[in-house]
Amino acid sequence: MNSTPLPAASETFRLGPLKIGAPVILAPMAGVTNVAFRQLCAEQGKGLYTCEMITSRGLIEGDKTSLSMVKFADSERYRSVQLYGVDPKVMGRAASMLCAEYGVDHIDLNFGCPVPKITRKGGGAALPWKSNLLAQILTETVKAASGFNVPVTMKTRIGVDEDHITYLDAGQIAEETGCSAITLHGRTAAQHYSGHADWDSIATLKESINIPVFGNGDIWEASDAINMVEQTGCDAVVIGRGCLGRPWLFSDLEAAFAGRTDLALPTLGDVAVIMKRHAVLLGDWLGEERGCIEFRKHISWYLKGFRAGHLVRDNLGKVSSFGQLDELLALLDPSEEFPRAVLGAPRGRQGTPKKVALPEGWLNDRESPAWIDPAAELNVSGG
Repeated sequence: MNSTPLPAASETFRLGPLKIGAPVILAPMAGVTNVAFRQLCAEQGKGLYTCEMITSRGLIEGDKTSLSMVKFADSERYRSVQLYGVDPKVMGRAASMLCAEYGVDHIDLNFGCPVPKITRKGGGAALPWKSNLLAQILTETVKAASGFNVPVTMKTRIGVDEDHITYLDAGQIAEETGCSAITLHGRTAAQHYSGHADWDSIATLKESINIPVFGNGDIWEASDAINMVEQTGCDAVVIGRGCLGRPWLFSDLEAAFAGRTDLALPTLGDVAVIMKRHAVLLGDWLGEERGCIEFRKHISWYLKGFRAGHLVRDNLGKVSSFGQLDELLALLDPSEEFPRAVLGAPRGRQGTPKKVALPEGWLNDRESPAWIDPAAELNVSGG
């Protein structure tokens, strides 16, 4: 592995024309990185905060769900969106639409999703195996976005499985087609989120191409981010599951990249304040009842490791108004210290390795398929 010194605290991470600050990017997560969560995270520290994934076909066909996801807060400095699709022409049209009609400042392309109903149709983490198709998609998207001076990045995995590695070819294609950077999640699609991320692959990719490489996988604490940069030489880190129920992680990350050792260890009372803030931001977007319902999924992440009783947890999982939320949060012990035992522990989904679902004959060659299955464009994300 490399041993790379960190940038000086005075240096600022840039992505094309965007002056980001800390070299930290929020990974798009379906149902999580909506406008409320992005705003909450941005209040904690500097970085680039990316919207949950939007399908290209849903966008250009005016799908209400897709359009509702292209929502930004007035306080968001840069509008960053992850776009997903399998048809080069449709991707180009969607990129133009995002730039022209929504003022997007950055587009990330998802080629890392391991979900079976996506890979079974040749999408997500399966698509980079078809190198010609990958090149066509990147070419059309970069061409569309370049007219607006909007940088395009892509995210991928090491490969389909250990026998079908794609990341080095994908990196070369990303560079040749004009992508501004590439993110590598150090797992294969077959691994899903199990085991440990292979940071050596990130270092290898960094050494093999001349565009920035962003590292993703197993960053649970700010110290992990620093270690990844030092060991791989990557230009920025992409944070996914590590920030679930912990938006203050971005405060730790900003401090770490500035050379400080600050570590946010909020008491349960502090966490309760952030929980209420999160719910209110969701309510501003969706309305009070729907916002509270949407907030329920975050309860277990926020309370991970705390002694909050089962009854309070269960009732928080049923909350449907701010009044109910206030009453239940008041039952928590505000003086309870942050549970250090959860520091460095994985959060969110993990699962087990499994065979990747693919179209019949997909791995026989690496040429682009003669047809593109639009059913691969489903509203799921991850990578």
